[in-house]
Amino acid sequence: MRYLFIFWALPIGLFWGWYHLSFNDIHFGLWFFSREMHDLVFGIYGEILGIAPDKLPPLVARACVVDTFILLGIIAFRRRRVIREWLEARRQRYRRGEEPARSA
Repeated sequence: MRYLFIFWALPIGLFWGWYHLSFNDIHFGLWFFSREMHDLVFGIYGEILGIAPDKLPPLVARACVVDTFILLGIIAFRRRRVIREWLEARRQRYRRGEEPARSA
């Protein structure tokens, strides 16, 4: 899980953090977070891909969602025995009429 955070969640978080700061021009005096840099980056990517720069953020968001589901599917497949045991334990408790243990 540590590697999952390092190689997937951290870059995604950094990208979307930069995107929202630069989109709203909250730059803290750094050009990297400025709206000018935002427009330049998406302009370059738009030219490379041959599409309008304002169409890129929804495409990137969709790609992030799809990648997330693929990654969660891989994790669920790798831990399918543990998940199956957990589901069976919950099902048995439900059949016996026990209250599920809740944490405060």
